[in-house]
Amino acid sequence: MYADYFRLKENPFHLTPDPRYLFLSRQHQEALNCLIYGIREKKGFMMITGDIGLGKTTICRSLLEALDPSVETALIFNTAISDTDLLEMILGEFSVSAPGESKNKKVYFDILNDFLLKNFAAGKTAVLLIDEAQNLSHGVLEQIRMLSNLETETEKLLQIILIGQPELTANLMLPALRQLNERITVRYNLKPFSPAQVKEYIRHRLKVAGGPGAIRFTYGANQLIYHFTEGIPRRVNALCDRALLVAYTKNTSRIDRQIVKTAVRDIGLDYFQKTMGAGKKFWARLSV
Repeated sequence: MYADYFRLKENPFHLTPDPRYLFLSRQHQEALNCLIYGIREKKGFMMITGDIGLGKTTICRSLLEALDPSVETALIFNTAISDTDLLEMILGEFSVSAPGESKNKKVYFDILNDFLLKNFAAGKTAVLLIDEAQNLSHGVLEQIRMLSNLETETEKLLQIILIGQPELTANLMLPALRQLNERITVRYNLKPFSPAQVKEYIRHRLKVAGGPGAIRFTYGANQLIYHFTEGIPRRVNALCDRALLVAYTKNTSRIDRQIVKTAVRDIGLDYFQKTMGAGKKFWARLSV
């Protein structure tokens, strides 16, 4: 709605993951580099964790774009599945046909192993990425551990990347999953942005969208955005999107503290208090 008014090519703060808008803060670059390193060095198991809205899925999509054609990838988003479903989905992602007979774990496992051996012989690397991995059942996680046994005498045939919320780390600490946990050699935990990174993140999104043009976020606005969003990119997007809409209705290009407060009230204070401590919640209620 407001893009034309601000002379932008598109909405700069949409919530859907888009690699074009990936803001490579130091830690996001490190996370991406860790994954690329793990794949190239055939480390077998890698894991990226972080709270909701920190850009894990966007990093995942950017990784897929960064990989060359010699890398075959399978991306799993639906994690409310059985161990047999997992094998069937992996084969589908690798475009490997399975027999029409009834589902059989051993059959699927053998077909996958055959594909991976042929892939390896062709000089290619196979990568399995599983997003929202914190939702995987213990049975499926154990099946994933078994997949890591697919190997030659010298290296793993399948590189596995688990991407999930902090609960994934807690799940893997359970005694029953100790063997899987010990196999994960590359790990990275994403943290929220700092105040300076929030400011740079806003500038970056505006620039990619063709701005900033006349749009100006004041120092006070940037500080307030950081405090309410706690540096979580998804919340920054939501708040900035509403702030620009408020500015549009007020016929101004200057985003100040008052416009941010109005945007917070429009969205609802509860949205920004999900992870706040009691003291900060009290401060937030007084601020708006």
